[in-house]
Amino acid sequence: MYAWLFRLLPGPLWVRILLTVLVLAAIIVALFGWVFPAIAPFMPFNDGLVGAVAATG
Repeated sequence: MYAWLFRLLPGPLWVRILLTVLVLAAIIVALFGWVFPAIAPFMPFNDGLVGAVAATG
């Protein structure tokens, strides 16, 4: 599948490599900028209470 996408890109080899790097960078920026912050409240590891014992007063 990735070879098919790479062959589909226009231009010589160096242009295809540059386009691939730019697309991957855009995907990573989108994930860290919007997707991960949007799903962070729903992740179970955000509570910070792993193995913690409740203090009794």
